[in-house]
Amino acid sequence: MQLIWLRSDLRVHDNSALHAAMRDGPTVALYLLTPGQWRQHDDAPCKVDFWLRNLARLRDELQRLNVPLLVRQCDDWSAVPELLGRLCHEQRIDTVHINDEYGINEQRRDQATATRLAADGVALQRHLDQLLFQPGSLLTRTGDYYKVYSQFRALCLQHLRAAPPVPRGRPAAQAPLSIASDTIADPLPGCQPPADSLRSHWPAGEPAALEALTRFADEAMEDYAERRDIPAEPGTSRLSPYLAAGVLSPRQCLHAALTCNQGEFDTGNSGATTWINELLWREFYKHILVGYPRVSRHRAFRPQTEALPWRDAPQELLAWQQGRTGLPIIDAAMRQLQATGWMHNRLRMLVAMFLSKNLLIDWREGERFFMRHLIDGDLAANNGGWQWSASTGTDAVPYFRLFNPITQSQRFDPKGRFIRHWLPELAGLDDKAIHAPPASDLFNPIDYPTPIVDLAASRERALAAFRDLA
Repeated sequence: MQLIWLRSDLRVHDNSALHAAMRDGPTVALYLLTPGQWRQHDDAPCKVDFWLRNLARLRDELQRLNVPLLVRQCDDWSAVPELLGRLCHEQRIDTVHINDEYGINEQRRDQATATRLAADGVALQRHLDQLLFQPGSLLTRTGDYYKVYSQFRALCLQHLRAAPPVPRGRPAAQAPLSIASDTIADPLPGCQPPADSLRSHWPAGEPAALEALTRFADEAMEDYAERRDIPAEPGTSRLSPYLAAGVLSPRQCLHAALTCNQGEFDTGNSGATTWINELLWREFYKHILVGYPRVSRHRAFRPQTEALPWRDAPQELLAWQQGRTGLPIIDAAMRQLQATGWMHNRLRMLVAMFLSKNLLIDWREGERFFMRHLIDGDLAANNGGWQWSASTGTDAVPYFRLFNPITQSQRFDPKGRFIRHWLPELAGLDDKAIHAPPASDLFNPIDYPTPIVDLAASRERALAAFRDLA
């Protein structure tokens, strides 16, 4: 008997471990509920809810393949090896199949599980699934993991041109087994479900994910390069939650882009090539996670930046978290995050730079807050993005580059459409004033705070802090 232990791979199409398990014999699927571990990893309640909603849809898809889904619970990953050992004994499992995960805690969990299973003669088979390339297979001439994205990208494209990955469909159904699937509680006891308004942004299940991918490829990919920076327009794919939960595979996404672009990786339609570039950024940050484990430990990739004099400013941090900074584009972005569990990518850069540079508050505070609210929260991508913005990471933005939120707002939301949507209290301002509202007075009352920081002075403070590291 084969067991597929599902984690961040909640689909039946193009699932490496599922294909391998069903090829090798009768297969049972397992999903583990680990609420204590979710809390340790700051997994957002809306993300856990999204996982469980997709798991419920996956149960139906597995039923069509005659693969029973077992659901078990333990508090955290320390209990996983023993739990799997008992389950394999009960179900007479010969081999457990998993799709690899790459955080340091995930790697330790899987190694401990492999050791425990081996004691009972059960094999743990690991599969490449959430990446296009096995970490360690793309190295510099000196045998190191790449630190510079452009060099990593060039090698990726060289390999991809030689052998483009082709996604597989769903496996053929197996003969029915005399094992019943477990039910999935909604909501899980002790878990607070998000508002229906948030859930409505993110329909669950493979059919919904595949439909969203097809719609993006057909209707928006061609203009992606031009529209992706405009937060008021639906110019991005919004597929990141499905990729993070493994409801879509990177191979499916790459295949959609290549189909749209006549098989070209870096020529042809700029929208498709720009989106492929974003897929490779995702790949890069996961390779960094393996090659430089300190980023899994919330350490700066550039060790010298650990000496930055981060400010302890709890009231300013709270204002940032609540969208009360007095900078409309920052506050609108933070309100979008709270309401939808997601934030437009350019705005992620803006709010991260504002916190880590204008406020000089430790980037880890922002990284943690994002993970606690993002439906697409992913350790590698979130950490990579925050460290890039804070100039502490690999291939980081130069420390002297600090996006001005007002000029960025004027450039990418010139009519204030995004701001008006999320800050209705400013809807009456004209297209110029809405980016930097005038101070409220008796004759012009506006229920909106004044800026919590002077942008010019805070920029100089940040530059001085970085210069002093030299």
